[in-house]
Amino acid sequence: MDRFRTLKRMQVEPDEFDSGMEEETPMAEPRSSIAGGGDEEEKAEKDEGMGFMGMKVPRRRASTEKDYGGDYIGVDSDKNLSKILSKQGDTKVLFADYILKLTGSGKMKKRILIITDFAVYLVDPDSDSLKRRIALAAIDSICMSNFGDNFFAIIAPSEYDCLMASCRKNEISDALLEGTKNASAGYQIEVIISNKFEYHAADDLVKQIICEEIDGHVKTRITKKEAQ
Repeated sequence: MDRFRTLKRMQVEPDEFDSGMEEETPMAEPRSSIAGGGDEEEKAEKDEGMGFMGMKVPRRRASTEKDYGGDYIGVDSDKNLSKILSKQGDTKVLFADYILKLTGSGKMKKRILIITDFAVYLVDPDSDSLKRRIALAAIDSICMSNFGDNFFAIIAPSEYDCLMASCRKNEISDALLEGTKNASAGYQIEVIISNKFEYHAADDLVKQIICEEIDGHVKTRITKKEAQ
C-alpha cells in the first residue's frame, strides 16, 4: 500500500469498487446504434475498431492524425448523462465515447468514457449508472504503447488503476492533458509511451502489458506480474 499517496479521493459506486475484480457477466449492448453479427467480442472489434488479447492490429493512420471530434455520443442531448455530470457540477465535456474496460479477471465490459476538465467518468450504457468517477487530480499518468493496439491504462495511485481499450487512445490522452493544463500548481497528467508497462488491477494484483510488432502486425499480451 506504500504506492498510495494522499490525493483528492475519487467517487466510486460501491458495486464497482471491488479491488478491481469483477464477476463474469454478459456484455450488454450499448444504447448507441452499434450493429453487427457474431459474438460480443467480434461485434466490439468490428464496431469499435478494436482488437484484443492475442490480437493482430496494423498501425492505423488515424492514430497519428489529430482529426478529433471530442464528444462522439452527444452527451448534451442525453438526459441521463447530463444528469450524471450536473450532479457533480461538471459541464465541460472534453471527450466522450464508448470504450471497453478490462476487469482484473480479464473480462471486457462496455462503458461510456467521459472526460471533463475535472474528472473521468465511466458509465454503464445498459443501466445508465455511474460506475466510477476519477478526479483528474487523482490521476498520475496514462500509459500506452506506440502501436495501434488500442490499450491504455489510467494510473490512479489512490485507487486501483484502470485498463481500457479504444481506437481513440491518442485523443483520450490529449483530452486528459487539456483537462489539467490550467490546473492550479501547474499539475499535469504524464503521458507514458512504452511498449511494456504495468498497472495495478487491484491492491495486490499487478499486470503487465507487452506489445510487440510481429510480421508487420501488433500482438498484445496481458500477463500477471509475479511478486519479486
